[in-house]
Amino acid sequence: MDKVKVLFVCIHNSARSQIAEAFLNDLAGDRFYAESAGLEPGELNPLVVKVMQEIGIDISNNKTDDVFEFFKQGRIYNYVITVCDKSNGERCPLFPGIVQNIEWSFDDPSALIGSFEEKLIKTRMIRDGIKNKIIDFINEYKMNKLSVT
Repeated sequence: MDKVKVLFVCIHNSARSQIAEAFLNDLAGDRFYAESAGLEPGELNPLVVKVMQEIGIDISNNKTDDVFEFFKQGRIYNYVITVCDKSNGERCPLFPGIVQNIEWSFDDPSALIGSFEEKLIKTRMIRDGIKNKIIDFINEYKMNKLSVT
């Protein structure tokens, strides 16, 4: 059985999409194949690397990818899930053959303000929120609420 292919997209592919990719591959890599990319790829957010390491997931060697390069390569996905705000999510190219586009809005860890510790706490909250959405996504797929051809 082929794995369900999922692409997570955010602005820089430095935080939210990296977290989502890591969780889906970690929690359901036997059924799903997740990748992530950004509209304007940047550098991995060190706070995100740290909060993922805290729960045993190492993304420190991940690279950031360009969603438009994936599009030009003709990659096919069953789901494209944007994890940035709606206006930036609308900038994502439409991939051929997609069954569903899904929008999940999460705060951008690079835009957080406060002390290092305050940013770390908020980044953990974003991480946990994304994990919960991934678990819901997996469960909805299991219960056939999400379709794939």
